[in-house]
Amino acid sequence: MFIKTKVLAAAATLTMAGGLITAAPLPAGAATTQCGSACIYIFSKLYGTYTNPGFTESVFQGIPAAGQPTILHRISSSDPTGDFIIAQAGMVSMFYAEGMVSAAVNAHYGPEHAVQVEYAPFGQATGLCAAVATTAYQNEGLSLQPCSTPGTTVFIIDFTDAPAAKPYFPIVNASTTDFTHPFTMTIHGNPASKPFPQITLQHMHDNPADVPDNQLWGSESVPAN
Repeated sequence: MFIKTKVLAAAATLTMAGGLITAAPLPAGAATTQCGSACIYIFSKLYGTYTNPGFTESVFQGIPAAGQPTILHRISSSDPTGDFIIAQAGMVSMFYAEGMVSAAVNAHYGPEHAVQVEYAPFGQATGLCAAVATTAYQNEGLSLQPCSTPGTTVFIIDFTDAPAAKPYFPIVNASTTDFTHPFTMTIHGNPASKPFPQITLQHMHDNPADVPDNQLWGSESVPAN
């Protein structure tokens, strides 16, 4: 289904087609050949662009185990640590109907897009998603967790708090209990000089007018290599 493979790509051009948001293709090289066009990549506005993502969300040491941190790591077509696929995507209201997010999250974000991003080294699904281990709190590190876990494995594509000049956007963890300054994916430390910086959750700053670059993200499906 189109939205299942492209919802994170929505921010690339914000061009509407048949009621869905499409995006232009982006450079290959952020996923292995085995994962190819099934993979997506997620990068920080602070350290990458749509034409040159630079560093993408990856699994530390590539170990497919619950609790393994997710980090920013340089893109590679041979290193499977950055191979992620969309396990499930749809409106927050869909995840609520499945029992994956709370009534409070649905009341605040119901019409927004949300995703689960599954680690799939060399294109092989692991059943482990980028997540947090417990209900979101300040400075909690992202890690792999079973995709069946409600709340903590779901991420909201927060276009409402995105800058007017898209295509970058905050990504809010769906276990957030703070809806004024929700817990959003944040990166501290330049991955070019600080090896393997872990992605964390922090309260969103200056939303919606001026969310800082280290809390803004981009993503796109990876073209076949």
